[in-house]
Amino acid sequence: MHVPRTGSLTSVAVAMADRTTITLDGHNVSLTHPDKVLFGERGETKRDLVQYYVSVAGPLMATMGGRPVMLQRFPSGVDGPSFFQKRVPKNAPDWLTTTVVSTPNGTESEALVVADLAHVAWAVNLGCLGFHVWPNHAAHPEIADELRLDLDPSPGVTFDMIREACGEVRTLLSEHGIVAYPKTTGNRGVHIYARLKQRWTPYDVRAAAVAAARELERRRPDLITAKWWKEERGERVFVDFNQNAPHKTVFGAWSVRANPHGQVSTPLTWEDLVDVDPRALTLATVPGRLATQGDPWAQMYDDPQSIGSLLEQSEHDMADGLMDAPWPPQYPKQPNEPPRVSPSRSKKPTEA
Repeated sequence: MHVPRTGSLTSVAVAMADRTTITLDGHNVSLTHPDKVLFGERGETKRDLVQYYVSVAGPLMATMGGRPVMLQRFPSGVDGPSFFQKRVPKNAPDWLTTTVVSTPNGTESEALVVADLAHVAWAVNLGCLGFHVWPNHAAHPEIADELRLDLDPSPGVTFDMIREACGEVRTLLSEHGIVAYPKTTGNRGVHIYARLKQRWTPYDVRAAAVAAARELERRRPDLITAKWWKEERGERVFVDFNQNAPHKTVFGAWSVRANPHGQVSTPLTWEDLVDVDPRALTLATVPGRLATQGDPWAQMYDDPQSIGSLLEQSEHDMADGLMDAPWPPQYPKQPNEPPRVSPSRSKKPTEA
C-alpha cells in the first residue's frame, strides 16, 4: 500500500494580518486568523493545529485517506459552541474532493473526502476539532473495511478496567484469527480496530461486532457488558457494537479532540496500553512520540483480516434463539430486532 508522504507547510502569501495562504499537496489553502487560539488553557492556535496534522501526515492519511468524514466544528475554539457538519459548504474550493453519503433514513449529503493533507487543513480553517470517519472508502461505499469495537466506560469505570477489557478483546479476536490494534479515543475509552478484506457490508460487520460483544460479556460479565440500555450496564465496560452500524462514523485516529487538554485519539501498540496515560497524548506530545517510536499501526494497512469466524458465531447465536441486538433510534426497524423500549419502561404482564 502506498502511504502518502508527510506534508510540508509552506506559507506562500500573506494578504493581510488575519489571513495567510499555505501550500499543501499542490493546493493553496487559505487560513483566516491563523493565530486564533483554539485551545484556551494550552495556547495552541489554528496554525499550530495545521502544523500538528502536517507532522502526522503519513499515518493520518493511511487511516483516513480516501474516506468520507463528518466535521465537528468549533469556530471559536474549544471553549465556544460547536456543531456537526456533514455537508460541504457551497463556497468550498473547486479542488475539494467530495462524495455522496446517506443518513439511516436515506437523506443524502455531499461530504468531504480526505483526499490529501490540504483537505485536512481546509477543514481546520473552518474550526474543525474532530474528524468523524466513515468505515468505507468513498470509492466503495457499499463495503465496510474496518471493524471498530468501542470500549465505552460507564460511570464508575476506571481506565485500568478499560485496559483489562482490552486484553479480553485481544484474546477473543485472536481466537477468531483477527489481528487488531488499539487507539485511545482522545477521551476516556479505547477503540480497537481491525482492517478488513474488501468483502463485507456494514450489516455484516455490525453482526460480527454484536457477536464479539456478546461473547465478551459471557466470558467476563463482571467487567464487560453488551447491554444497549444504559440502565442495564452497571459499572462495566460497554462494547458499543452499534458504532459499526451503516452510516455510523467514529472519531478518527490521529485526530485532535476538542477538550481543554488537546488530547489526540492516538494509535498504540498493545504493550503501550500497560502504562499509557491518555491525558498525556496531546497535539504537543504525539508528533515527537511518532518520530521516535514510529506508527504503531504500520502493519495493519497491508494485512486485511476476515470476520468469517465471528459471522459464524453470530449465526450460532441466532440459532440458539437470540434476537438481534437493539439498533440506535434513528435507524428503521430491523428484522429480528427486539422492541425498542428500555426494560424499565416495558409493560409487565397484568397479574391475575
